[in-house]
Amino acid sequence: MSAPLRRVQQAPRHLLVCEKGHARHPRSRHAAHVRDHAYNCRVSVLIPECGMLPEVLKSTVADFGVYYLVKNLSVHELVAHEFIDSFVKKGSCYALTYNTKIDQDNTAALLPTGKLILSVDKDTYEELGLQGRPSRYSGKKAMRYIITIDLTDSDFHPDGKKHKRVLWALKEKKPLEFDFLMAWYNTGAEGSTLMSYFPKNQIRALKPKITFSTLRDLQCPALQSNELEGKPEESCSTEELFEWLGAVLNQVNFSYFSEPKLAHWLTLTVHGFADSPVSWRENEHGFHKGGENLYNFVVFRNLDYWLQMAVGTYDDCPP
Repeated sequence: MSAPLRRVQQAPRHLLVCEKGHARHPRSRHAAHVRDHAYNCRVSVLIPECGMLPEVLKSTVADFGVYYLVKNLSVHELVAHEFIDSFVKKGSCYALTYNTKIDQDNTAALLPTGKLILSVDKDTYEELGLQGRPSRYSGKKAMRYIITIDLTDSDFHPDGKKHKRVLWALKEKKPLEFDFLMAWYNTGAEGSTLMSYFPKNQIRALKPKITFSTLRDLQCPALQSNELEGKPEESCSTEELFEWLGAVLNQVNFSYFSEPKLAHWLTLTVHGFADSPVSWRENEHGFHKGGENLYNFVVFRNLDYWLQMAVGTYDDCPP
């Protein structure tokens, strides 16, 4: 059997990182992990043994707000100082190219930290002439490059050489245009809004789709908050729970458990975009065979939690 054929037949690598903590511990990292995973397309909450949705959760879900689809947006408009001053420096601005494939197309993402990430093919990279690095996942012969531009850099000002070069590259030398999904969150700052900043025929406000369902006769695993590895005949391990939860959320008829057990926990699962250029922080993300990057919180009544972070083959280890 040839080596290439062996590689094709091997199952793709998947990485699951687990940690436990307490939500009120001063060194708990749960908020940082949520904040650092910027681009998410689906959030699922599973509450075992719950006949009626709690009002606090219902009101939270109803107040998710809106996000925007901006059509035919040139990337150079994101590095314009009017946009930077209005949105990047006055809140958390998110932008992600829409209907682009990370392993085939040029893509772009604006992180809430003010970092603009471009993932481009070799020809585009050479035409742009901006400094970057080869993709970690393009093999020995680099066919894809990653360019990072810090819009909040003190040297990135309207009269500076750095800004003029970037603007010229993106506007004149190699214009890049995409449809973008965008969101902006600020803390009471006055000024423009995304709807007023872009022409009305270019931007459309969208609301997340929200669905509720009741899973009857669902056999739930027994978990002990201080036992990540579980105990035979007593409690489930974090890996077993993750596999079970994947089956439940994908509506697969699958269960290890011979009898139902009362649950004293709930789960919150967040799926990242399969074609985002990054997963956590600025860690490069690739598609390979699935593009999975997600995290799951298992929260217990005493506010202990398990955090499970999973990525596929073309991804760095979660932080």
